[in-house]
Amino acid sequence: MKTHQTLGEFIIQNQQDFQHSTGELSRLLSAIKLASKLVNREVNKAGLVEDILGDMGQENVQGEVQKKLDVFANDLFIRALTQRDVVCGIASEENESFIPITNSEKSPNSKYVVLIDPLDGSSNADVNVTVGTIFSIYKRITPVGSPVQLTDFLQPGHKQVAAGYVVYGLSTMLVYTTGHGVNGFTLDPSIGTYYLSHPNMQFPKDGSIYSINEGNYVHFPQGVKDYIKYCQALEGDRPYTSRYIGSLVSDFHRNMLKGGIYIYPQGTRTPQGKLRLLYECNPMAFLTEQAGGKASDGYTRIMDILPTKLHQRVPFFCGSENMVKKAEEFMKKYPYENPEY
Repeated sequence: MKTHQTLGEFIIQNQQDFQHSTGELSRLLSAIKLASKLVNREVNKAGLVEDILGDMGQENVQGEVQKKLDVFANDLFIRALTQRDVVCGIASEENESFIPITNSEKSPNSKYVVLIDPLDGSSNADVNVTVGTIFSIYKRITPVGSPVQLTDFLQPGHKQVAAGYVVYGLSTMLVYTTGHGVNGFTLDPSIGTYYLSHPNMQFPKDGSIYSINEGNYVHFPQGVKDYIKYCQALEGDRPYTSRYIGSLVSDFHRNMLKGGIYIYPQGTRTPQGKLRLLYECNPMAFLTEQAGGKASDGYTRIMDILPTKLHQRVPFFCGSENMVKKAEEFMKKYPYENPEY
């Protein structure tokens, strides 16, 4: 470890960075920390415990088959957040509508709402490949003390007060930002404590990795096809290396450490893209920009998009700044393919 500072100590030490801080955001982050450790425990014994792997036999609001771990992680994060009186509402990728928190007199007086993808890449869990959790925190815009409303969740990404992810891999890491840089914490499983291991994480300006599901190549817009050919060309420092895990958290984490670009574009099968703006793209875009990278839909900044619905999908390009700029150059040659939200 590079330091012996724990995540809890780091959160308390940096409370002054939180706008309108009353300690509430610190408690909220602590609730996420606790839930992530419980999910980590289940993920790591998934092959030993019956009835935790596989499909639930039903679809979520996205029309995707739910995994048992999806449901478990979703329930666990919702419980952890509702029992601490730190949020007035939660929206999850697994639920059709947002959840107003009214379990105590304190809940409606909370200032924050949380949007969460409880188990990103869950289709990989059955084959023991890395999965993760993504979270995003906003300050509510409706009056404190009143019931939370849909408008509290439909805020552009640049309004986020914090965002992060947990990657459940060879080691478990929690990475987050409150708008003052990106810091990563590694879980010591022997004592159940996160320690600061990756301070001030930064995307290299240039990279040599491109992450995209090339199996969908025939469905990609022409700008993406041209960019892939550019990545594969034998010229200069190219060809780049293709690396795609199929878990956004995993691909993003690798690219931030090593330098690269992640792309999930629109296509004929996914006309507006596949990733969710509120649960995946906005939090990852916030982290990207705080780490010196760039995030867009191929044409415009992700965090400037005004959401119109909870489960809105958008194309997503994020990573090393110069790589994303180059991809945008190819996309902007075909402006008619610019998606409308």
